[in-house]
Amino acid sequence: MDAFPTIRQTAMPLHFDDRPLAKRAGLVILATDHTTEPDFQRMVASARIGVYTARIPYANPTTPDNLRRMQPSLTEGAGLILPDEDLDVICYSCTSASVVIGDDEIETAINRAKPAVPVVTPPLAAVRGLQALGARRISILTPYTVETSTPMAHYFTAKGFEIATFTCLGLEDDREMARINLPSLVSAAREATAKDADALFISCTAVRAAGVVPQIEQAIGRPVVSSNLATAWATLRICDDDAPRPELGSLMAQPMASW
Repeated sequence: MDAFPTIRQTAMPLHFDDRPLAKRAGLVILATDHTTEPDFQRMVASARIGVYTARIPYANPTTPDNLRRMQPSLTEGAGLILPDEDLDVICYSCTSASVVIGDDEIETAINRAKPAVPVVTPPLAAVRGLQALGARRISILTPYTVETSTPMAHYFTAKGFEIATFTCLGLEDDREMARINLPSLVSAAREATAKDADALFISCTAVRAAGVVPQIEQAIGRPVVSSNLATAWATLRICDDDAPRPELGSLMAQPMASW
């Protein structure tokens, strides 16, 4: 048997890059989230953009009160992502909570830990995406109950959209929302889209809609924006990635105005 080797510490000079990757995108996601990380690894992460995640406590059912309870965890969650290092963008990946807590309140909470970093929320990213697509009259599909969906209807109306139809699926558990199979999503989207709508918005970061947006667009003949597609698009554009990727959906071919 060979003798244990001598371990030596070399004095060879080392050179360091400023960052391992050029851009850093943070994600604050729910403890129960099955979908956001796979979607961001598929659509955002690259040799140039790193995606770094923190999970915060969340307990079902998905009700406005339970969603609001996440607000105190946002600062701590953001602070756990590469502590004491800068991020280029950070996304809070919960659509319904962003609506009931408020985009500005979420930005304030996250910026306490990561000052001056652009903060993306799914509903605001969806608004920017729908505007980029020229949509004004929209259909909306959510997996939530009527109680949880109602604030979202008010949110998009306040942003200047006319809602042609609003359909919700009545689910209360975000883990169940993540298990809706893809053919069911396509069918639900087709049924939820009004004939005179400019576009369809599919809410919820748990729902795997981003993976079938091209199929839904083909089925309904108009653009589709989903929560994760919108946040991925906004994250890429903030990270100076303007390359069109229409194979992921119409939105991914659009530029974005300054966040």
